Amino acid sequence: MITAIVVLLILLLLFGGGGFVWNILWYILVAALVIWLIGFFVRSAEGGGRWYRW
Repeated sequence: MITAIVVLLILLLLFGGGGFVWNILWYILVAALVIWLIGFFVRSAEGGGRWYRW
């Protein structure tokens, strides 16, 4: 789902200009980074040892 949104935004960027789409991409990047960091700290606080889910 997220991959489809990112691909759609990249296509809009390539074919439709830039300004607004760049802002959306930055917001998605920041949100994904924050979610990843929260998940990283929550998993390490549980004492599971591994921070990935493989």
